[in-house]
Amino acid sequence: MESSAQAVVEKKKRPALLLAEFDKVEDVVHAAEKVRDAGYKSWDVHTPYPVHGMDAAMGLGDSRLGWIVLIMGLTGLASAFSLMYWANAIEYPIIIGGKPPFSLPSMIPIMFELTILFSALGCFFGMMGLSQLPRHYHAVFYSDRFKSFSTDKFFISIEAEDTQFDVSHTRRFLESLHPAHVELVEEEV
Repeated sequence: MESSAQAVVEKKKRPALLLAEFDKVEDVVHAAEKVRDAGYKSWDVHTPYPVHGMDAAMGLGDSRLGWIVLIMGLTGLASAFSLMYWANAIEYPIIIGGKPPFSLPSMIPIMFELTILFSALGCFFGMMGLSQLPRHYHAVFYSDRFKSFSTDKFFISIEAEDTQFDVSHTRRFLESLHPAHVELVEEEV
């Protein structure tokens, strides 16, 4: 009888992504343009620092974060105004020092503060949501070569979930971009 310590279970692996490594920023920008033009949708570029023009090379549009911040700021402004108007003019209309129950100048500091608070919260949570963070797992972290992306290498990863992804075809495509190295990253099923 075999014990559980002796039993070896071979875990199946499936392709997760193809990872192409580049040495120079010009090469990765040119390669990103080619990947964009090839029609891939589920891919990303990993660089050690922000690269000017990479958004255009990847075909990315303007961020929706500005709209999220604007809507949240206006929500904070409206919330502050509504709460103070309700409290001062409707629920507790106490006249103090001859001032009317609804006095806009006295509301401005609170309206400003809630506008800033809601904008900051919208910015933080909007950025986290749009960036799909926190991401505790990604298949690209299985690559030993990927550890150098934060110092001096540039990478393009095309994920297996892309509708155009085919291991051999996508590998040939990436090799045609003249990377320093192409690696198939697999993950356990």
